[in-house]
Amino acid sequence: MSKQTPKSKSRKELAKVAEASIESVPEIVEAPEKKILIKQKTPEEKQKAHKEGIIKTIVSSILGIISGVVMFSQYGAGEDRIWYAILAIVIGITYYVQRILYPMIKIDVKEFKAKDWLFVEFIVVDFFLVTWTLLLN
Repeated sequence: MSKQTPKSKSRKELAKVAEASIESVPEIVEAPEKKILIKQKTPEEKQKAHKEGIIKTIVSSILGIISGVVMFSQYGAGEDRIWYAILAIVIGITYYVQRILYPMIKIDVKEFKAKDWLFVEFIVVDFFLVTWTLLLN
């Protein structure tokens, strides 16, 4: 038989201690899984949501173009105005116009969340700035 060196002896003892500690630990009790039910949309609902999304995008882009033309006709280059005041005016007016306009075209405004309002206002501001910039050149 071979002699055990102190190094090999300590390794074997550590392995035995590790095995014993793993066996002595009680098993972790798993909590029952919570099932998240996601409402599946029917094809008709998906199609309706898609159409409403397109309409919302078109309406907000048209409002952005109109506000760009109006601000150009009112303020021109806007050098004597504060730029963020003009932007705040556009955002405020178009927000309330959309709140009035969407129910007229059968889009439920009550279903809108903050994300939806930010989306349509972002499109308005983009089209407003692009239109105004193109008219300045």
